Amino acid sequence: MIIYFTGTGNSQWVARELSIQLQTNLFSISDIIKNRIVLPVPENEEKLIFVFPVHSWGPPSLVTAFIENLSLTRYKGQPVYVVCTCGDDCGYSREMIAKTIRNKGWNFTDCYSVTMPNNYILFPGFDIDSEEVTRKKLAEAATNIQSIGKAISENTPLELYTTGRFPYVKSRLIQPLFVKHILGKNSFYSTDSCISCGLCATICPTGTICMVHKKPHWKDSCIQCLACIHRCPERAIEYGKITLKKGRYHHPEVK
Repeated sequence: MIIYFTGTGNSQWVARELSIQLQTNLFSISDIIKNRIVLPVPENEEKLIFVFPVHSWGPPSLVTAFIENLSLTRYKGQPVYVVCTCGDDCGYSREMIAKTIRNKGWNFTDCYSVTMPNNYILFPGFDIDSEEVTRKKLAEAATNIQSIGKAISENTPLELYTTGRFPYVKSRLIQPLFVKHILGKNSFYSTDSCISCGLCATICPTGTICMVHKKPHWKDSCIQCLACIHRCPERAIEYGKITLKKGRYHHPEVK
């Protein structure tokens, strides 16, 4: 069973490719929350795999809360794996999510990372990758997913996780500040290019966006997954002035 969270589609694509390779069920955390989906009882030998993007060198707050509140009926110690997607590196995301899973009494088994095209554009100096870098990352990701799938299916060790430089600073100092001071607050707005399609409200995983007079309105529950700004078909969403000259990206195989 694979349970994933996605913003720009990177993690959704990784989860989908793994589900095909491992021939297992695929569930979206956003759909589970919005539609109150009850997960099936895990089979005796069924592995549980969480796939999600790294947010500021840590697991997304929504994913952590979801796992903390998830009840697996008749869980019998099945292996639990994690696959993180990141633009460059993950810091201590592995250690952080492992602690959350072990606190549930579950059998945390391993964590891997898959480098995908960058999409965080809300800070100075952060932008999407060039087309060349994007193509290279996607090609390498496909190979790494095959390796991860094989390791999971055959229960073999695989060291495929990018901690990166200065992980303590990133995950122990910057990440808590991000959670405390950035999450929940936002400067998103729609421009005159908005065609009132409502896609942003539909794909928002936290219900932060609602349509008011046929235009999107953002409440203060944003977790900065950036699905809205990157997947808007008209590039009609901005974040203050910082995104005006920055690129947009969503996985080419995810609509």
